[in-house]
Amino acid sequence: MKVQLEAIYNETHAALENEKDIKQLDEIRIQVLGRKGRLTQLLHGLKDLSPDQRREAGQAANDIKNKLNQLVEKKIDELKRAGWISDTHLRPDATLPGRPSETGHHHILNKTMDEVISIFTRMGFGIAEGPEVETDYYNFEAVNFPADHPSRDEHDTFFISEKTLLRTHTTPVQIRYMEEHKPPIQVVIPGKTYRFDDDASHSPMFHQVEGLMIDKHISFCDLKAVLTLFIHRIFEEDLGVCFRPGFFPFTEPSAEIDINCVKCHGKGCSLCKGTGWMEILGSGMVHPSVLRNGGIDPKKIYRICVWAGCGKNCHAQVWN
Repeated sequence: MKVQLEAIYNETHAALENEKDIKQLDEIRIQVLGRKGRLTQLLHGLKDLSPDQRREAGQAANDIKNKLNQLVEKKIDELKRAGWISDTHLRPDATLPGRPSETGHHHILNKTMDEVISIFTRMGFGIAEGPEVETDYYNFEAVNFPADHPSRDEHDTFFISEKTLLRTHTTPVQIRYMEEHKPPIQVVIPGKTYRFDDDASHSPMFHQVEGLMIDKHISFCDLKAVLTLFIHRIFEEDLGVCFRPGFFPFTEPSAEIDINCVKCHGKGCSLCKGTGWMEILGSGMVHPSVLRNGGIDPKKIYRICVWAGCGKNCHAQVWN
């Protein structure tokens, strides 16, 4: 091994002596001293030597490695003094255009909200927004929540004062929008909502998207058609959709909407708890009392549908 080490040193020394290109100097160093270089490969054979031979060969290899590194540095200094290379070759060129810095990316919640809104706007829906700090009237009373409803208690709602709170859903915007606009109405209402929850499946702040359609000849069939189309577009596949009876204070009739599990496609898995179905949102026709509170006479020939998308705060419930 000693003979081989000396041969590597002599050959490398000769190659360095005749080289005048700094890039080639670096390539020679890598070919000999790099992780896959000749010297490194040779040292793999140390395990086959006796302890005394291994110690001697290891010391010799260390000396050669240090000498070759010194030769490379010495050669670079010689080339600089001779004018073959300058300091500018050894550091970044300050005259080159800078690299653009990465400015991050959109949060997954924002991307999802944008995609949901985009699907509805392509179907002709407008966008309505309202305040996140809401009054008890718009958040509860105007949307048909009775005075003794559990959600009006402090253990469910963030109250700022007796009659002011952080909205628990986007439904108050329906009333505000109906007060300012006459039918036909066709809008989606995206936004943040707040509830006094914080556990593995709930968050005290979550996002919700709600839709409202008011026009002549609108029926539950329109609700089913719009939401089925939305589900197929947002999940990018023709999932099975199930509408089942439900209850919400602000709609009558009401329906919960389930879809085939996006993981097992109805076969049953841990995500859907073996049922093959996942609950994703609630919907229904706007309650007559809510229409009156929004300034619309429910006795007229208008037919209305509404739905609310399930936010992060909703349970991943399933139905069989």
